[in-house]
Amino acid sequence: MHDELIAQAQAWLTEDPDPDTRTELARLIDAKDETELAARFSGTLQFGTAGLRGELGAGPMRMNRSVVIRAAAGLAAYLKKQGPPAGEGEAGLVVIGYDARHKSHDFAQDTAAVMIGAGLRAAVLPRPLPTPVLAFAIRHLGAVAGVEVTASHNPPRDNGYKVYLGDGSQIVPPADIDIAAEIAAVPSLTTVARPTEGWDTLDDSVLDAYLARTDAVLSEGSPRTARTVYTAMHGVGKDVLLAAFARAGFPAPVLVAEQADPDPEFPTVAFPNPEEPGAMDLAFATARALSGEAAPDLIIANDPDADRCAVAVQDGTDATDATHGTHWRMLRGDEVGALLAAHLVRRGATGTFAESIVSSSLLGRIAEKAGLPHVETLTGFKWIARAEGLRYGYEEALGYCVDPDGVRDKDGITAALLITELASQLKEEGRTLLDLLDDLAVEHGLHATDQLSVRVEDLSLIAAAMRRLREQPPTELAGLPITRTDDLTQGTAELPPTDGLRYTLDGARVIVRPSGTEPKLKCYLEVVIPVGSHQDLPAARAKATALLESIKRDLSTAAGI
Repeated sequence: MHDELIAQAQAWLTEDPDPDTRTELARLIDAKDETELAARFSGTLQFGTAGLRGELGAGPMRMNRSVVIRAAAGLAAYLKKQGPPAGEGEAGLVVIGYDARHKSHDFAQDTAAVMIGAGLRAAVLPRPLPTPVLAFAIRHLGAVAGVEVTASHNPPRDNGYKVYLGDGSQIVPPADIDIAAEIAAVPSLTTVARPTEGWDTLDDSVLDAYLARTDAVLSEGSPRTARTVYTAMHGVGKDVLLAAFARAGFPAPVLVAEQADPDPEFPTVAFPNPEEPGAMDLAFATARALSGEAAPDLIIANDPDADRCAVAVQDGTDATDATHGTHWRMLRGDEVGALLAAHLVRRGATGTFAESIVSSSLLGRIAEKAGLPHVETLTGFKWIARAEGLRYGYEEALGYCVDPDGVRDKDGITAALLITELASQLKEEGRTLLDLLDDLAVEHGLHATDQLSVRVEDLSLIAAAMRRLREQPPTELAGLPITRTDDLTQGTAELPPTDGLRYTLDGARVIVRPSGTEPKLKCYLEVVIPVGSHQDLPAARAKATALLESIKRDLSTAAGI
């Protein structure tokens, strides 16, 4: 085995175009580090509906230029087999965007070179920009496909490769399977033509068009008075968000200076994800330091590629720390999803409201009351974006599509604009986002959600937990009988198959699934408590909190995690 492993590594080394990973791999070969080599050559990164995502480094199980060139060659072969766009004789255009992570620019350039070498056209965005700008550019330029080099909110050591087709939405089966087959058919990097020129580097006209499109998100003449604190979480969102807010006429956001500029090391956060504990601490501190007329009404955060949007609001005072005074609370993705939906309904929006199955059922109640179509999809905007007649879509993981005709994907910039418009409107009425959430709870019932998320080093633990739940299924959680269990691997009349379990309880719902982008087992919980009046809300919230905690404990025991 040792000799075979060394031979594999040496064969890879001879084709590796990157001096950094060549040096890394040569060092491992010289050291005869069988453990590390086995980890890197135990297979290949699998291309799926999330494209590619993994740790940077040498070898087929890592993200590197060799893996990206193969992926680009497979995508090019797939696109060539689809033929030129209908009615067009020239080769199709592939638009490529990238974030500010390590190697992102190199991966974008390699992709452009491969597309040109394959006889397609390629255009690269002018610099690191938010993923929504790439999704917009595909439709705006009439491209046949788009590639975004990003690992979104993953740790600094990771990078990724996300593929969109010409409708501006991410790939779904069977396209991912067909592209993966073409990648596997690439015999050697020596067979992949990579000219050193021939692609276009776009100017700011595409970004200008994206910013002009953001005008469609807001109502003409709406209030624009809410003040914000903003963090880009060391990502690429700052300049685009500031430009969008200035264009809309909102007060300039106060920046969280330590996190404002791109930094691939993400030095101030353990994980660059607003949902992770501690990630918003600097934003809270920045907001607390402002007072008087400068005091913010809300905090806005993007993840590093700015396709997600987090919102925090003032929620009373911090009794544990008198020096801080104001207490800030992150709204859950489901809360922001409901607020945006209610705002759009109030503005007279028509069309389908869509969400993933792990998101709150409150959206369905809001849509039903407004007489609007509502659909549930599998997790991910690759599915949400395909809802027929989509007007608004969201998922609980801070993703919101508020302008599907412009960006058919989640967009943290336009979502930030819309929630700030709503906050401004409520401010003019002497109300807040929390007041509107209270109104929704009284009107539709208190929909309280939570999540049990377990990060693992050993992926087999996730498979073991799913197997245990299937072989020894729970019959009740928190004393509530499970009235129905759906194994989502079987699919349903509305949903294609996926690895997941859905439990329906009396007044509650639980979904368990492996994460598609991180080494996590994710469990999504929701309880619904009827509410008669605003006076009933404190008791309803206390009951919901106790139920959610009890469900988490019982579910953890049942899954063995």
